[in-house]
Amino acid sequence: MNDRLEHINSISWKVNNMNVRVLFFATMREKAGIKETRLDLPDGMNVADFKAVLVDHFPGLVAGMPSALVAVNHEFAFDELLISDGAEIALFPPVSGG
Repeated sequence: MNDRLEHINSISWKVNNMNVRVLFFATMREKAGIKETRLDLPDGMNVADFKAVLVDHFPGLVAGMPSALVAVNHEFAFDELLISDGAEIALFPPVSGG
C-alpha cells in the first residue's frame, strides 16, 4: 500500500475535489476510533486509491485494510471502481461464518 500512497501523494491536488461520506463498521470502527467522517478526495479516485488515503488518515486500519470489505452507495465494490462525488463508502471487516 505504501507504493499506492506515494502515487496518490504525487497526484496534483489542484484537480476538482469530491466529498464522500465514510462509515466504519465493527472492528473497523474500533480501529478508526470514529463511527463516520467526511473526506475531500481528488476526482477520478478508485476504491484502491481511497483505501490508501484512508490508512494515511487512520493508521490503525493498516493491518485490516487488505481484507476489508468496501461498499460504495450500498453495493460491494472492487478496487477498480471509480468513486463519485457524494458517494457513501462503508468499510467492514472480513466476514466469516459457517
